[in-house]
Amino acid sequence: MPQPTAASRPDPAAALPLHVQKLAALGVQRRYRTHSLLIEEGDEGSAVYIVLSGRLRAFVSDSRGREVTMALHGPGDYVGEMSLDGGRRSASVQAMEPTLCAIVTRETMLHHIEKDPEFAMALIVRLIRRARLATESARSMALLDVYSRLKNLLESRAALQPDGTRLIAERLTHQAIASEIGCSREMVSRLMKDLESGGYLSVVERQLVLARELPARW
Repeated sequence: MPQPTAASRPDPAAALPLHVQKLAALGVQRRYRTHSLLIEEGDEGSAVYIVLSGRLRAFVSDSRGREVTMALHGPGDYVGEMSLDGGRRSASVQAMEPTLCAIVTRETMLHHIEKDPEFAMALIVRLIRRARLATESARSMALLDVYSRLKNLLESRAALQPDGTRLIAERLTHQAIASEIGCSREMVSRLMKDLESGGYLSVVERQLVLARELPARW
């Protein structure tokens, strides 16, 4: 069977919102392998990365190697815009799977913002949304216990199935969960084991299934 040529392959940017397509067209495409580090916290920022396919993880870490996941980014999202003020990177960004990005320089990005009011407004809305998410994350860390944060994460990722169960299609490791909710992997493992023993949770082909409503408290 003949293989599609580069010219005949679908353009991954074609499915993105128009204002993102316009920006992506100004950049250079680059592919990243799983676990590749695109941005390192503390570095000087000189470009914005637009996700065309794949998925990225933004995280912060300390000198002991402990990590907290700040956000996950898929097609249509872009990372690195926080450095448009000329400051250093506020977080590291890593590819969670093979990922294709369009890289746009800071100078090109600033020029595009001046020329395209629609994109400028979309960027403002995005930054406001990110600030709100950061506030919610800080509130969760400060006011919710570990189980409540775990419950919120599992329920937000689960999709209702025809049989009434809820499936988390993404393969979440205990370490990945711990990084997102700000606790140790051992604590996550203990809570997940308890939920399995109580019949609330099961693992089917490495995917998590919520068999029934998770208890409000544990």
